[in-house]
Amino acid sequence: MTKQAALISIFLIVFIGRAQDVSLPADLRQHTLTQYNSSLFNPTFSLDRNNPESIAFWTRWQWQNIDTDPTTLFLNYTRNLDDRSAAGVGFFQHNTGIYFNTGGAINYAYAIEFNPLVKLSVGANLFGFVQQLADGRFQTEPIPGLPQPQATDDFILQLAPGINLEVENFSFSMASENLFDYNFGDKESNTATSDKIFMGMVSYDFPVMVSDSTAYIRPSLYLRTIPEQGNQIGINALFSTQKYWGQLGYNNFYGISVGAGGTVLNRFSLGALVEFGTSGSLNSKDPSFEIVASYFLGKPEERRRPVVNIFDTDEVVLLGQESTDEKIEQEKKTQKLTIQEKALAKERRKDSISTIKREKKALAIQDKLDKEQDKIAAKEAKKEAAVADAGKLKEQQRIDGLNKEKEYAQALAKAKELEQQRKLDSVNEAKKEEALAAAAQKEKVQQRLDSIRTAKATAAKVLAEEKVVEEEKLAQEETEPSVKPKAGEKYEEVASEDGLEPGFYLIANVFGTKKYFVAFMKDLTGKGMKPGSFLRSKNNYNYAYLKRYNTMGEARKARDSKFNGKYSGKTWIFRVVGK
Repeated sequence: MTKQAALISIFLIVFIGRAQDVSLPADLRQHTLTQYNSSLFNPTFSLDRNNPESIAFWTRWQWQNIDTDPTTLFLNYTRNLDDRSAAGVGFFQHNTGIYFNTGGAINYAYAIEFNPLVKLSVGANLFGFVQQLADGRFQTEPIPGLPQPQATDDFILQLAPGINLEVENFSFSMASENLFDYNFGDKESNTATSDKIFMGMVSYDFPVMVSDSTAYIRPSLYLRTIPEQGNQIGINALFSTQKYWGQLGYNNFYGISVGAGGTVLNRFSLGALVEFGTSGSLNSKDPSFEIVASYFLGKPEERRRPVVNIFDTDEVVLLGQESTDEKIEQEKKTQKLTIQEKALAKERRKDSISTIKREKKALAIQDKLDKEQDKIAAKEAKKEAAVADAGKLKEQQRIDGLNKEKEYAQALAKAKELEQQRKLDSVNEAKKEEALAAAAQKEKVQQRLDSIRTAKATAAKVLAEEKVVEEEKLAQEETEPSVKPKAGEKYEEVASEDGLEPGFYLIANVFGTKKYFVAFMKDLTGKGMKPGSFLRSKNNYNYAYLKRYNTMGEARKARDSKFNGKYSGKTWIFRVVGK
């Protein structure tokens, strides 16, 4: 009886202690995974955030006690199957505080590209694991009347699907940890519909121009629904380069997290993270720790390259390739056309003004003649009235009338003669003005022809001089001996390259990622430089160069002087020998 009472006391102490402990959510606690093994957060992240082809390891010690506090580890291998799909396989152990799950995981993700800026990715993680009780330290012999924990050894399959929509640098993703699951021991679903865990995340990548041209800052905001508990809301901010990374985060349940890590030889990465509980229920707990490690198996230069390039290379505009001579020639043609159009418009205005003047002069002459005729008619009317009033003077009036008629006839004849003379003078003046206008027009046309001949002669002379200079350059290049690189000098030489003229190119950077290449070129242009670029057929990479030189000495001088102090980054020389 005493032994049974002692066992009951131990059981009650343990049970009460457990009831007062913090209730841990039933999730995988992978909310701090930002780039290594991030496919555990969303299966579609294996396409561009797991750095395929790589082996990555992640482990988390919750609250850092030596008892059965929840611990998780995940070892995963990921690789690209082709340009649109990726797959992975991994091993994991997960202690929820109640159950200890051990098993494997298979990942697959596929990307659907709608256009160079919009991409939709779908994927899923399939977990298969054995579920056992996590803590058996207080297992005792059965005591009648008291419930006893039952040991479990169930095998469970669990499917976690996910989607991710990318619009240029913006990303929106959704996933579920246990949307579908099945317990082969109980022969039924392992979790109820109300116990499903859902996750949503939005993020945006901001390119950062530092020593590493592929560096970026990625702020993220996520929401996680937890069965029988409040939703988890969190933020993460990741700063990542090829050599190191750092992150800050906050989760309203787990607290504040700080992590950092580095990469050695572009292959091996190692980092750590610590998380501090901030809520009243967790601030008495010890911090949680995480360790991440990754080894990249592919080519070192492809470690940071995205799986799918959002730009079609046929549509990429190579900066700095437009011909300055063609621009100047086009501007000259436009200026000539503008000058000719203005001259023609001016001549049309002059002709119109001359016509209006002639018409006004003719109207003035006609108006003057009409007024004179009106005056004569008025006088005649007065004389006729006087003859009618004075009958006795009728004869005299008749005689006077005859005389006046003669005078009128003479005046009318003279007026007509004057009008005819005015018309002849107006016609002669108009012909004279037309002759002067024609002579002026002919002189202007001759001047334009002379100007065009002069411009053509000048252009021919310039072209001849440029041809001589070009021939001298070609002769100099043909006679220049083969270049021997100095010790420790980075130098590459090819016989020819499509679209490139022979010479020495001062290379500033090489890109496999189009969006980082465009950002780099935009940064150089914003600093007042005129960079050039070309797409090399050998490796399909974009080469950004500061300038082309005719001799190795000029290229070395520009490299050693940091491009005359304009560019502080490292540069090297790429030569196109030519035929």
